[in-house]
Amino acid sequence: MALDTTGTGTVTQNWQQRYRPLVDRYGRVHTNLRISVTDRCNIRCFYCMPAENVVFRPREEILTFEEITRFVRVVAQLGVNKLRLTGGEPLVRQGVHELVAMLVEVPGVEEVAMTTNGVLLGRWAQALKQAGLTRLNISLDALDRETFRQITRRDCFDQVIEGIQAAQAAGFERIKINAVAIRGITEGQLERFGHLARSTNLEVRFIEYMPLDAENHWERSRVLPGEEIRRLLEQRFGPLVPLPRPDPSQPARDFIFADGRGRIGFINPVSEPFCHECNRLRLTAEGQVRNCLFSLREWDARALLRRGASEEKIAQLVWECVSEKLPGHGIDDPKFVRPQRAMYQIGG
Repeated sequence: MALDTTGTGTVTQNWQQRYRPLVDRYGRVHTNLRISVTDRCNIRCFYCMPAENVVFRPREEILTFEEITRFVRVVAQLGVNKLRLTGGEPLVRQGVHELVAMLVEVPGVEEVAMTTNGVLLGRWAQALKQAGLTRLNISLDALDRETFRQITRRDCFDQVIEGIQAAQAAGFERIKINAVAIRGITEGQLERFGHLARSTNLEVRFIEYMPLDAENHWERSRVLPGEEIRRLLEQRFGPLVPLPRPDPSQPARDFIFADGRGRIGFINPVSEPFCHECNRLRLTAEGQVRNCLFSLREWDARALLRRGASEEKIAQLVWECVSEKLPGHGIDDPKFVRPQRAMYQIGG
């Protein structure tokens, strides 16, 4: 059976028929791949990483850009058309804009996006735009320096603001600001974020605090539910009107203020799980495929890539991963077991 070993993206009809689109046992079609390019980061958000003494993967264990691109060439032929680069912090990976340029050339890929903490974005925004990066999400949990430092355990608030401005100047549109909502810490930021959304073209999205911190301090009582945030914003700024969902699998539920000024999104994985519409797979920095952020299993794509395995073998591994996907993350299940790996080790 002829397979694509040339990098052109061409496969035989038989191969395409055998490795059909990535549909799991519950009918969810997987078209979205999140790729962690590094587990390293230049800040230390407590909901993601330990404060100090972090042990990172050795460089030789991390997938090369060529290995990532080969993996993407395979899954693109299985229907994956949207990619998001994550970390750690993707911009600490040297030359990541070169990877963007490689990925946008893969046949079938329609979008290459990135989630970044913005600290280095001032330096790289223009290069990312020129490389073909489609969209940017910037993680920013607070709009005052002291709360920012409390969450990130680093003092680089000004660099993040400069990074956002650089992204706007580079021509990125519909930049989304991701703010993790944590009871007891971020309530005082809600009005600030409301003003930010209403006075700029930035879209603010609130994300519920999830049990993926490295220090195991997560408690349900610290989750600030999206619905509560919505009520608080409406008390201050007036009604939020739901927007249509062009993609039913998108994790955020988007709203616009009734007067047309300001877009707000809510990602509520704890209070309103959206697992039944999930279309995402994940590739960790060291080449493990995961079918859920909270998965307890991983599939070793790196071993196949470094053995020079055929595209058929790689596709079969991905198909097996998808076929084993559970109906939901199970956070509300009394038997829930959180992953041994923290967010920075999986990929945000």
